[in-house]
Amino acid sequence: MIPINIKSISIQIGFLFLVSCPLMVHSQPHHIKIEAPETSTHWGQYGPSSSFNPHIIVGEAHNTPEWALLQRALLRATSLACVEYYHHYFDERGFLLTDLRWGANDGPDDAIENVNRWPQLYALGGDRQIMDLCKKVYEGHVRQMSMPLKTVSGRPSHVPYAADGMYYKEFPTIADWMHISEGLMVFNMMGLGDPYDVKFRHRVYRFAGFYMNEDPGALNYNPEQKIIRSMYNGSRGPLMRKTTSVDWTGDPSEVRNRYAAGHGEENYEEFLFHFKDYHDTQGDVPLNLMSTTLALNAYLLTGDEKYRQWMLEYVDAWYNRMEANNWVIPSNIGLDGAIGGAADGKWYGGAYGWSFTVEQQTPPAQGLSDRERTRWGFVGFMNAYLMTGDDRYLEAWRKQHDVIYQAGKMVDGVYHTPLMYGNPEWSREGYTANDGWYSFRPYSAEKENMLQIYYLSMQLKDRQHISTNSWLEFLEGNNPDYAVNALRADLVDVRKRMTMLRDDNSSPDMRLTDDPMHLNPASITSLIRLMGGGFYESSHARRSPPFHTRLRYFDAEERRAGVPEDVAVLVDGMTDKTVNVRIVNLNATKCRTLVIQGGAYAEHQLVAVTYDDERMSINDASFSIMLEPGAGTVLAIEMNRYVNTPTMDFPWRR
Repeated sequence: MIPINIKSISIQIGFLFLVSCPLMVHSQPHHIKIEAPETSTHWGQYGPSSSFNPHIIVGEAHNTPEWALLQRALLRATSLACVEYYHHYFDERGFLLTDLRWGANDGPDDAIENVNRWPQLYALGGDRQIMDLCKKVYEGHVRQMSMPLKTVSGRPSHVPYAADGMYYKEFPTIADWMHISEGLMVFNMMGLGDPYDVKFRHRVYRFAGFYMNEDPGALNYNPEQKIIRSMYNGSRGPLMRKTTSVDWTGDPSEVRNRYAAGHGEENYEEFLFHFKDYHDTQGDVPLNLMSTTLALNAYLLTGDEKYRQWMLEYVDAWYNRMEANNWVIPSNIGLDGAIGGAADGKWYGGAYGWSFTVEQQTPPAQGLSDRERTRWGFVGFMNAYLMTGDDRYLEAWRKQHDVIYQAGKMVDGVYHTPLMYGNPEWSREGYTANDGWYSFRPYSAEKENMLQIYYLSMQLKDRQHISTNSWLEFLEGNNPDYAVNALRADLVDVRKRMTMLRDDNSSPDMRLTDDPMHLNPASITSLIRLMGGGFYESSHARRSPPFHTRLRYFDAEERRAGVPEDVAVLVDGMTDKTVNVRIVNLNATKCRTLVIQGGAYAEHQLVAVTYDDERMSINDASFSIMLEPGAGTVLAIEMNRYVNTPTMDFPWRR
């Protein structure tokens, strides 16, 4: 290895990028380390940087691995499939071709979910057209949902706060955060691809303001009690009355012989029956913790301390409630700030609470269904951890896990833990003096958020709760075929979805808004895990968290998010302080320059990188590497996690 100084390389915002691929002739293929030049006169369009990062040239020829071919094939196939999907289910305005109505079963959240995962696909290295179409769909979605329903469908809305449009100020008027969060799964990821889009930035600030009382028409937050005042909230403020079945169900509609309703309903009355117990919604609930992602988005764009302070203030209030309630998060808080104050003093009461077991609607009253959603509130604590790296936000949920685990019991030789607390017959009998843990099921660490906790902490004490996970086993060196098998499976998934799409002969008025969702071909689970060492589980994604990934990549030449064309990357090992990544340029004639960043938002500091048995100091959030034609290498990267101020800014803009 030959360290040299190059005086003629142009510099862009602290990164060294070669103007063109150098002609290099060697008796043997080898790597060259290039140190930063002392001076430069070219700074690019964004001004000079105060620091320089090392730039690595990889010139060693590399055999093409199967995982790399599969990864590039999946990026291309998924991108092409998404374009075809768009033209099948959206019009030239970006409007969804479906029968629109307001409702929790089928409403505006479901409409935009039809392009879930598209921003992440682009940010990984998908085709540019994906981001363009995603923006077009989102703009069409906002316009479509902001229209009075009568204008769109020809019939008025029966829901009072939806009469003038399902969106107001481009955000849901009033809804619960199970559904608001699902409707934000696309929006919260759009900054990965283009955080400089003016419309996106304005929406980020406006949406955060709805929960920081910056909009006098949406005073959702009580700063004295540190509560969001209702489960039902949004751009028109909190709903300060009990909800009705119509509030949840939405507008009447024909069902039989027209729709295949998701819960098996055959008529509007069965829709109403589904929500007959969803009325205790005043006061604060754990679901509202997902609103903290809005403040986090604003902080990632601006670094303004007010967003950080509000988010931590609200999460800390819930931390204190967990501590006061034997480390189990209460499922309702009264308007006076009292635990259980919104449910007859029962800490476990309220809609979507620990005791929320309700009657099934199909056939009516013939069974019971557990619909607890308190664990979704963990997203707020994850956001606080991303912001601070403070382990106490994870420790609170470890303690809740321990309480629930200790309440478990053996059933037929298998350890079962409770899902619910209260009276299993609550919907028929109400609360009783004998309320306690119930609905015992085989123990699941994932259900108790332990997989997320381990991903964030990377501590052995958290890993030991997770018995079987093929991805983690791969990272630990015990499942060598995982990468190839996972990529193959996602390619098969794309093909299956496209086959079903081409067989779908329904007309738009036969579709509920979520009907196309299962055909969305953006299969990215293996890409997120294998390319960036990122956390992705479909059930967790419904909570609309920020992007959690160990590494992130940018194309230095095209100035875009994602790996450059022809480049494949594989994270095949991770610990608390290290990550191992394989990189290969599949192009036989062109160089590719890749920027590697620590974390989705530069929250991880990259300490050093070792390649070809040589350790190079980095001490920055990112560095660049140029790959000659057909070249590849393995990098062992040392890092300190969650120590940097997170930001959406691209590396050359920082």
